[in-house]
Amino acid sequence: MSDDTSHEAIMRKRLYWHSRRGMWELDLLLIPFLQQRYDSLSAEDQLAFQQLIEEEDQDLFAWLMRREWPSNATLRRIVKMIVEHAESTDNSAYRTL
Repeated sequence: MSDDTSHEAIMRKRLYWHSRRGMWELDLLLIPFLQQRYDSLSAEDQLAFQQLIEEEDQDLFAWLMRREWPSNATLRRIVKMIVEHAESTDNSAYRTL
């Protein structure tokens, strides 16, 4: 993370720290997605990601492990994007988080 004090940089730092859940499985999915895909998302999808990380860990775990899906269509869409990203990307660098 840089020392940039712009609104975007501050928001990005906030998102990074809120994406670090303390649950290894969630960290392995959320942090790489944030770092590799977030900037290329539409404004609507960025907002969906911001809403998603405000959810409870047990819900995030169930959704991201594909045990169930969010009832909210917007959250369901971003969850599917995160899962697809994790399945198609080599995230071995993040395994030492």
